[in-house]
This record gives sequence, C-alpha cells and structure tokens, in this order.
Amino acid sequence: MKKIIHVDMDYFYAQVEELDHPELKTKPFAVGGSYSGKGVICTSNYLARDYGVRSAMSSFAALKKCPQIIFIKPNFYKYTAKSQVVFSIFKKYTDKIQKLSLDEAYLDVSECPLFNNDAVKIAKEIRKEIFDQTGLTASAGVSYNKLLAKIGSDLFKPDGLAILRPENIEKNIQHFPVHKIQGIGKVTTKKFHKRDIFTFGDLQRFSKAELVTWYGDYGVQLYENCRGIDHREVCSSRVRKSLSVENTFFENLQNADDMLFKLTHTFEELNTRLQKHQDRHIKNLVVKLKYHDFKTSTVEGALNYDEDSFRKLFLKRWEERQEPIRLLGLGVKFKIGMSQARQLAFNFL
Repeated sequence: MKKIIHVDMDYFYAQVEELDHPELKTKPFAVGGSYSGKGVICTSNYLARDYGVRSAMSSFAALKKCPQIIFIKPNFYKYTAKSQVVFSIFKKYTDKIQKLSLDEAYLDVSECPLFNNDAVKIAKEIRKEIFDQTGLTASAGVSYNKLLAKIGSDLFKPDGLAILRPENIEKNIQHFPVHKIQGIGKVTTKKFHKRDIFTFGDLQRFSKAELVTWYGDYGVQLYENCRGIDHREVCSSRVRKSLSVENTFFENLQNADDMLFKLTHTFEELNTRLQKHQDRHIKNLVVKLKYHDFKTSTVEGALNYDEDSFRKLFLKRWEERQEPIRLLGLGVKFKIGMSQARQLAFNFL
C-alpha cells in the first residue's frame, strides 16, 4: 500500500510577509490587490479571512468586507527563495515529488527508509524542518492515495496534521462535502445540491451505472472517489504544459458585451492562478467557448499576456459564430524546457 503525504504551506505568501513585517500578524492584510479597488488578491492572512476575504477576490470586494484591510505588494523572488528551501527538505525523504505550485506538493514516501518508513513520523519531521529552516508553518495530510492525503492537509489548517487510514474509510469519509472531490467546482456543487447530494455519503447511495448515466465517464471517478479510491500516481517528472480557468454560466450569455464583462473576471482569476508559476515562459494564449448547443470551440495565438490580447482572440471567434455561450475559458500554454521566464505582467497598484 502506498504512503502519500500532501504538504500545503499555510497562507504562504502572507506568512512570508509576516516574517519581514511581524506587525502584520495582528492586522488583516492581503498580498496583491490595491486600495483603488482594481485587481484581485493572491492570498490573505487568517485575520482577513475571518472577515470573508479570500484568494482571487477582487480588491473592491475585499475592501467592502474588511475596510481596514492592508494591501501588500507581492514579492515573488522572496516567495520563490522560501519555496526552494521547502522543496530541498522534501528531497531528503523522497525523489517522488509532484510539485503543484510554489507552496504545495505530493510526496510518495513508500520507499523512504527513515523513521522505519513510518509516514506519520516522516510528515511530522518534514513540518518541523520546514519551520526550523524557514520560520513557516505547513499543514500535511497522510494517507494511502493522493485524494485522501490532499483532503487531510486541509482538515486542521493552519499548522495541522491529519492521518486518513484505510480501515473503515468508506464510512469515515461519508461526512466530507462533495466539493472535496477533484473536478467539482462551485457550479457543479450547486448541481449536486439540486439532487440532494451534499456529501460523500450522499454520493455513495448511487450505483456506478447511475453516476455514469448522469455524468458520463466522470461518473466512474465519482463512484470511486466518494469511497476513498484514487489510482493516481505521484508523478515527479510531470511538467505542467498549460493552465486555464473556465466559468460555466447558469444562463447562456447572449451578447458580446456580457461575454466581455465575464472575460474580465475570468482573466483576473487566471492572473491569480498564474502567480504561482512565475518561473514559466508563456507560449500561447487560449480562449475556449462552449455554445448553447454544447459544441466547443477554441482559438489561440502567440500574443502578449494581457486582457486585451484575450479580448482580441475572443472577438475573432465571436465574429465567426455569434451565438449564445454557456462556458468561457481562458488559458495559457507554456514553453517546455525553458528555465527562468520573463516576468508575467501583473499590475499591483
């Protein structure tokens, strides 16, 4: 049986800022954003989260929820340096490391000889070393697959550790909300709720055939995941080739003005997600549209990374087919084999 650890640094960018500015520990603040209300925030400390401030939230919304919030300009060179220390610690325990971002990774420690291959002790030591060498706290989940390890790392944040063992796992995870399953976002969650599916236990009531009838091939994953089954391997050689954000609308968008308005919000969300991939070169921009008849169309180009470029790509496709859409996606394709990237053009006022 595999031994998987998922490590997730706690409010990483904000926590790094607290090291340089200890006075921020007693004040609600966010990394990114601006007092003008433009732009989105990367992350916030827990005091700001108590007011409802979240990652990828617009500055305008953050100011409404927390008028006294402090905005800190991001310093990705500083965050990258801390990340390198963290990942050097991981390498002491295993070569099987799947990096998800600067502050998050899966570790397969199934063959680690340290601590008699006790995964819980390994996770504790990793967290201790991270704190000793960086002054930062990390949360970890320990289990026998990636799904459960990731769920575990989020259970007792910040500075938490959770172990999900195989014994009685199907029963023990029945209370987990369905959005903990990979691929279930806000829109899909609401669709599940309409079927009175709120938890893993609710999903467990349905047969594999029923879930496949409703959700296609994804129904197989739902059937397995809600029972704690996940066959994915920790892929240490995995290189992300692209990154995208998609938004599905409850009602089809009918005109270009509405679509461009949604494009702005989708771009801000993509911008936030890209901030964890500062070391990558962008090769192409991609716009994806799904029409009212469920047909999908994509258009891409080697353009500068900015909102205007995405607008140009969208309008190019819109001129070819001016029909209602139910989904809009924006993404980038990365160059493979490049080392340091040109800095992405993020604007923090």
